[in-house]
Amino acid sequence: MRPVANSLHEQVAEQLRELIFAGELRPGAFLDELALCERLSISRTPLREALKVLVAEGLARHEPRRGCFVAEITERDVDQIFPVIALLEGRAVYEAAQRANDADFVALEALHERLVQRAEADDIDGYYAANLAIHEAFITLADNRWLAQTIGDLRKILRLSRLQQLRAPGRLRHSLGEHLAIFDAVKQRDPVAAEQTMRTHLLAQRDALRELAHQQTSRIAL
Repeated sequence: MRPVANSLHEQVAEQLRELIFAGELRPGAFLDELALCERLSISRTPLREALKVLVAEGLARHEPRRGCFVAEITERDVDQIFPVIALLEGRAVYEAAQRANDADFVALEALHERLVQRAEADDIDGYYAANLAIHEAFITLADNRWLAQTIGDLRKILRLSRLQQLRAPGRLRHSLGEHLAIFDAVKQRDPVAAEQTMRTHLLAQRDALRELAHQQTSRIAL
């Protein structure tokens, strides 16, 4: 049988994503092939294939005769993406509310307890991690690979934003309340309410990001 391990260029693409998300390759930065080959100890062939993947994902852009650059995300991009992802994640939690069983509720309860603990400790990084785990749990429970794939692609683009909406004044507490309302709707097996509260939650994230962006600069990518 053929091995199922990721190909080299897929591994390189993942390494480049992490460098971008960590801010080591900043928005707008030139992706120097020679320097990246040396840094990652690879040849140009897998690097170029990996760059094609990132361009297709929207994480990089290719300019003829100039090469590849890390993509930049603007306020307009974020304004356009958030309503779409709100629709998609709203649908995901709608389906999750229909499919969740008693064991799922126990697992979700533990995830929300962790979220509350991180909020009470004003641990923004920990809250982000717990928040992401909850969103991922709802997507898993929805059991819809098309939703999962599309949401994942859009979330990669949003990670180019260097602003964190939870740093907006009062946003942490509001976010927690929104999450608890979503969970309550799911526990009540009310998919319509769960969908609406998820949409409201994600659009509130956009409002918080806009507030931060206007405090600092008119563009998200710095």
